[in-house]
Amino acid sequence: MASKKKDKKKDKINDDMETAAKKDKKKGWSLILSSIIAGLLGAFVYRLYVSYVVVPELPKFDLDVWWGSGPRSSQDISIRPYRILLLDSMQENIRRKFEAYRRATKIKSLNESSSYGLNSDNLGQIFAHWQFKYNYRERTRYFNKYDHFKTNIQGLDMHFIHVKPKTPGNVRILPLLLLHGWPSSVKDFYEMIPLLTTPRNGYDFVFEIIAPSLPGFAHSQGAARPGLTTYEIAIIMRNLMKRIGFNQFYVHGGDIGHAIGSHMATIFPNQILGFHTTTPINYSYLASMGWFIGSICPKCLSDNYVRDKMYPLSDKLSFYLEESGYFHLQSTKPDTIGIALQDSPLGLAAYIIERYLLYTNPNSKFTPEEAFSGYNMTDLLDNVMLYWSTGSITTSLRLFKETVRNYEMEQVLARIPTSVPTWGLRTKNDLFHQHDNIIRWKYPNLRGLTNLEVGGHFPAFEIPSEVASDIFKSVKKFLLTKKV
Repeated sequence: MASKKKDKKKDKINDDMETAAKKDKKKGWSLILSSIIAGLLGAFVYRLYVSYVVVPELPKFDLDVWWGSGPRSSQDISIRPYRILLLDSMQENIRRKFEAYRRATKIKSLNESSSYGLNSDNLGQIFAHWQFKYNYRERTRYFNKYDHFKTNIQGLDMHFIHVKPKTPGNVRILPLLLLHGWPSSVKDFYEMIPLLTTPRNGYDFVFEIIAPSLPGFAHSQGAARPGLTTYEIAIIMRNLMKRIGFNQFYVHGGDIGHAIGSHMATIFPNQILGFHTTTPINYSYLASMGWFIGSICPKCLSDNYVRDKMYPLSDKLSFYLEESGYFHLQSTKPDTIGIALQDSPLGLAAYIIERYLLYTNPNSKFTPEEAFSGYNMTDLLDNVMLYWSTGSITTSLRLFKETVRNYEMEQVLARIPTSVPTWGLRTKNDLFHQHDNIIRWKYPNLRGLTNLEVGGHFPAFEIPSEVASDIFKSVKKFLLTKKV
């Protein structure tokens, strides 16, 4: 009996030791697993921190990349006078295509809105005006009322308008580079140029204007190889200004012109004296996250101007989803849609003008009878003609694909703050608005923001007087602050 009791006791001790060993082993594996999870979580958080918060070093760029098809040895660096021509053969081509359209069966819109695309009645208005009221010879004179030039920059023949003001000796002349976007052109600036080159009360300066067509847009040559994205265009624009004779200058931009101007201010902060934008947006991932976080409590935002235009989040996302199809198409298959658009002048007009109408006033989609109330039809067709007459719609669309393909570098530049004095003009119906503090992450030297209750995404075209006045106001602020 005593022997059995000893055996049982011994067995119990062994069982206890085995159970304890299993518990220790389980604890060990739990500790290892917890360490792995903590390590992975830490690495993830660190990756987020590095990707979104840490300011990266400014990359080193090749400032003389060759984008042309010919050899570098054949480059002509002279600045040559240039004229815009709307040839008789071009008019005859359009007339034949219009005649084919007139004879074709028309497809009517399913309802009275433009919810399926540009309303057929609006298309009819465009067609009638273009065919019967658009005066090619008069518009040719209009286009050439400013001095046009071309010069070869990095292998590309770059077109630009250059307007020198005629002013008394006591007025300073400041160089200003104007950068358009898509589907815009230098036409956006035609009504604004005389406002910027004419002296006005309260200002002791006027502007000398340089307004280039972006590479691949209208009369500027497109790249012969892939890779010409917005930061590469920023380098081209800086080299263009240097060729013209300006080592330091001011920049104004909107839409894609904003992205290019922002990159110029980031890459060349000592050459850009001030940056004025009608698209004051911080494109970094962190800024986008701020918009989503703000949706948790929109009422907590102190900026009523932004809050009323960007929330509820679901409404804004729904708008972007419905109206950004063109962006996806142009970012993936620009050449395919470009072929279709270049084959049909009326199709090109519908594609371009719809962007202007919708992004000026989103409600015009539901009231097509008021679609053209803010625009002159001839002005809209002038812009279309610059694309059609040069066959440049395809090369302009490629910029979207190049930007998406190089988005990682775009994000690096978006996260690097620029010291250049900056001023933003915000309009009522622009596509996107951000809180002032989010804009300051990218532009810590933001000297001011003007909030308008008029205008849309193309204010230089739509409300040139307001934009010109804001440019004057911003540059005066830049100069005063610089003195201090």
